[in-house]
Amino acid sequence: MLKIQSLISVLALAGSVSVASAWEALPTKAPEPANNIGSAEKIALGQMLYHDPRLSSTGTVSCASCHNTMLGGEDNRPNSMGVNGQTGGRSAPTVWNSAFNKVQFWDGRAGSLEDQAAGPVTNPIEMGMKNWDDVVARLKTIEGYKTAFANAFGSDAITKENATKAIAAYERTLITPNSPYDKYVGGEKTALSEQQVRGMEKMAELGCTTCHSGAAFNGEGAFQKFPVTPHGFFEAKYHFSKDKGVAEVSKKPEDEHFFKVPTLRNVALTAPYFHNGSVETLDQAVKIMAKLQLGKEPAKQEIDDIVAFLNALTGEFPKQTMPILPPTAGSTFTK
Repeated sequence: MLKIQSLISVLALAGSVSVASAWEALPTKAPEPANNIGSAEKIALGQMLYHDPRLSSTGTVSCASCHNTMLGGEDNRPNSMGVNGQTGGRSAPTVWNSAFNKVQFWDGRAGSLEDQAAGPVTNPIEMGMKNWDDVVARLKTIEGYKTAFANAFGSDAITKENATKAIAAYERTLITPNSPYDKYVGGEKTALSEQQVRGMEKMAELGCTTCHSGAAFNGEGAFQKFPVTPHGFFEAKYHFSKDKGVAEVSKKPEDEHFFKVPTLRNVALTAPYFHNGSVETLDQAVKIMAKLQLGKEPAKQEIDDIVAFLNALTGEFPKQTMPILPPTAGSTFTK
C-alpha cells in the first residue's frame, strides 16, 4: 500500500491539480510498459481471453460480463454479478480508457492493467477460480490457445504472466477519442453547443476540475476522500460511507473513504453512479458531488449545463469484432 499512500499524500489534496490541465484532448494511443509492447497476435489473444467465460469456475463469467465493450465498458448494474449469482459491493468501473489510469480498481490496489487483469479471475465472488495454476492448466488443454499463446509469446507460453499481459494489451486498444469536447479543444469551436460550453466553464468555476483533471478527467492517478462533507439525508439514502475505500485494503484509519478519482469520459453511458452504484441519474450525481465535495448548490440550469457538457465527453468507440473462441470439441468444463 505504499504506492497508494504516496499518491494520496501527493495528489488527493484540494488544489493539487491545476484547472488548466483539464482541457486536454484524449490521446489516440495509450502508453505501454516496456515489458509489454502490444502486437497484433498479443492483442488478438487478449481479446479472446477477455471474452472467454471459461476463465471462471462455472464457465459463465468473463471479463466482458462486467466490462461490456458493446456498451459503456461496464454493465450498468449497481453491483456486478459474478459466479453463482453473487454480487459484490462496488459498481464496475469502465474499461474504456482505463489505460490512462495510473492505478486500477476503486481502491487503487492494482498498479497496472496487468495486475488488474489477474485479480477478478481468482476472486471468489467474481470469476471464482481457485488459483491461477488451475487457470493455466485449463488453458493448456485447449488446442487453440496453445497456438494463440505461441503466436503471441513463443513456445511453452501459457502462463499467468502472459495471459494478463495479453488481456492488458487488448485493453490498451480500448480508447474513445474524438468526442465533441476533443474536437472543441482541438480548435473546432462549433463542436460544442452554447449550453455545453457553459457547462464546461461552470465545472471549472465550481472546482470540479480540481479532481477530475487531465485528458481522461480522472485526476491522473489522484485519490480523493468521498464524501468530504457528511450529509445525513444523502447518507441515509445512498450509504456512501459504508465502503471504507482504500482502507478496506490498507486497514489504516487515515485511508478511510478515499477512492481513486474515476474518469468522466463516456460518463453519460455508465449509470448508475458512484463506487456503490447507488445514484441512478447523471443530473443527481452532479448535484450530490457539488454538495458533498464542494459545499455548493448549483441551480437547476447550471446542473443541466454541466450534464450537457458531460454528454460531450462521449467519444468515438473503435469497432469491436467479437473473437471466435478456441473450442473444446466434445467436452466441457461446466459441471
